[in-house]
Amino acid sequence: MTPDDVGLLVEVSDPRVSPDGTQIAYVVMTVDIEANEYRTRIWMASVDGATAPRPFTAGTKRDKTPRWSPDGSMLAFVTHREDAGSQLYAAPVLGGGEAVPLATSKEEIDDLAWSPDGSVIAFGARRRDEDRYGKDKPEDQPPRRIRNLFYRLDNVGWTIDRPRKLWTVAADGSARAEPLTDGDWGDSGLAWSPDGKWIAFASARHESWDLDRAVDLWRVPSAGGKPEQLTETGFGFGRPSWSPDGADIAFVGSESGVPPANGQVGVLEIATGDVTLLTTKLDRHCQPGREVVWDGDWLWFTAENEGNQPLYKVSADPPSPAEAQPQLVVGGERVITAFDVANGVVAFASADPASQTELYVLDGTGPRRLTNHGQRLTETRQIVAPQAFTARSSHRTKVPAWVMPPVNAKPGKRYPALLNIHGGPFTQYANKVFDEFQVYAGAGYAVIYCNPRGSSGYGERWGRWLRGPKAKVEPGRGWGTVDFADVMAVVDEACAQFDFIDPERLGVLGGSYGGYMTTWIVGHDDRFKAACSERAANNLVALEGVSDIATVFRKYYGVSHLEDPAEIARQSASSYVSNITTPMLLMHSEDDLRCPVGQAEELFAGLRLLNRDVELVRFPGEGHEMSRSGAPRHRIQRFEILLEFFGNYLQ
Repeated sequence: MTPDDVGLLVEVSDPRVSPDGTQIAYVVMTVDIEANEYRTRIWMASVDGATAPRPFTAGTKRDKTPRWSPDGSMLAFVTHREDAGSQLYAAPVLGGGEAVPLATSKEEIDDLAWSPDGSVIAFGARRRDEDRYGKDKPEDQPPRRIRNLFYRLDNVGWTIDRPRKLWTVAADGSARAEPLTDGDWGDSGLAWSPDGKWIAFASARHESWDLDRAVDLWRVPSAGGKPEQLTETGFGFGRPSWSPDGADIAFVGSESGVPPANGQVGVLEIATGDVTLLTTKLDRHCQPGREVVWDGDWLWFTAENEGNQPLYKVSADPPSPAEAQPQLVVGGERVITAFDVANGVVAFASADPASQTELYVLDGTGPRRLTNHGQRLTETRQIVAPQAFTARSSHRTKVPAWVMPPVNAKPGKRYPALLNIHGGPFTQYANKVFDEFQVYAGAGYAVIYCNPRGSSGYGERWGRWLRGPKAKVEPGRGWGTVDFADVMAVVDEACAQFDFIDPERLGVLGGSYGGYMTTWIVGHDDRFKAACSERAANNLVALEGVSDIATVFRKYYGVSHLEDPAEIARQSASSYVSNITTPMLLMHSEDDLRCPVGQAEELFAGLRLLNRDVELVRFPGEGHEMSRSGAPRHRIQRFEILLEFFGNYLQ
């Protein structure tokens, strides 16, 4: 791959099986380099594969969120056919007939569901304060009066005067959409009760929600009325899913007091308020993907597992909570990004190290592939497969790692290598085609990456190694300790085991927490010839006050920046700026709210004052996710700058 091959990236997502089990509606994302935009289009595939997949919408802008009506005759979806905001449509699946416009929102419609009788559609969208957003000039807007810590969100912007609400609209377009919930609270997820009388959702509505980060499950009458709290405050509930008999609500959530914590699948018994967690034995992060799916008495979900993301199911009614045992349904070297289960059909979107995300169904013999949307990349570009290995680190820890040789590597020749460090830290590098690594391999670099302690996918204890040593509950070693030891052990082992790596030409790079670790490494070791710290969390003391999730980190560290600033400064990579002699490239997005651009500005100023080799690159109009979902041209330019930088020092 080359930087321009960003235009060949394709992603299949959000499969939904028709009520009769014969078709699957799904979304395909493509990249329009000329327009500098992403396109999404809804497609249809037959479950039996007898006919080729066909487009259902035009996809001239962005069409998404396909949802079948209960009788399978209509498909509701969100589109962006107008200049601003989003629109909700319903279209007949077979025969003639025009798509019916149901609702228009100035904000993004990001979830929707049909009522059981098919007469109403509920959806989620932010509700603007029109006294503010109706004025064109900022100087004409009133001041924002903020009383809670979380009032903005990266890639979303202000949330304090744009809370997410639930809405309902007649499915035949006969009446305008009306808000179902109100107030200043944010409401997420939605699920209809089987009798159509209630809609369940998740919301944090207690006074200290911004301090304890607990979220409750609620239900509101679908005809309108006062919401009713269903859970006892103290847990982070989310993504409700109502049982077919109406007695229970499944959820995914996690403990809010001791991060990082595995996402858990559980069930709330509505009549008693009893909550049962069903996935504690799995000891894996069950948060990614959609809400859990009911299939009789079984709950289906995905989980992160050692670089993969398999599909599991678990009984919703085990003999006892201790006997709840999740069962692996689809495993292997793959990442299942989305799925659906209906009428005996299991459909899922999956990627692996050799192919981009495609649509599959589960047959008696295993997964059967239905689509080839990403074949243009895999058939015209040489995709390098990773080679797994392990490294022995401190505490005799075995660290899972991978290496990729450069494209067309010649036997006996050594090549420069780039150590890549993922963000989080409670995330994982996964077994799928990753444009980052393929571009580096295509440019003549060996690629080294790993899931060090602190990553997800290897159990809660593995993730909690990085909790602060002063934490009152489950203290760990803190940032910049065992994680540093692990990635350096991986580099040592890679250089010893793979003769195509030149140990004298090593570079290091990473984003977010990976940017932090990059800065930390060059502040404590000088073996790397060049380093790129991207969207980094460098000054953890400052980050506690300026991030969009400000003060969340205090629970990770075990103390706040007010209680023990010296402890947080000790773990801050920027505290060791005077030790850095490695040439550095600092890349940051100017609208990053997760790790604001000041994190790069401070490090740049320090290195420049020390007359060190440093360059700061700023991307306008981009947030924290720029490298993954930023403007296509910016993604290409980012690759070009990275290759130019490392080429100057390693080639």
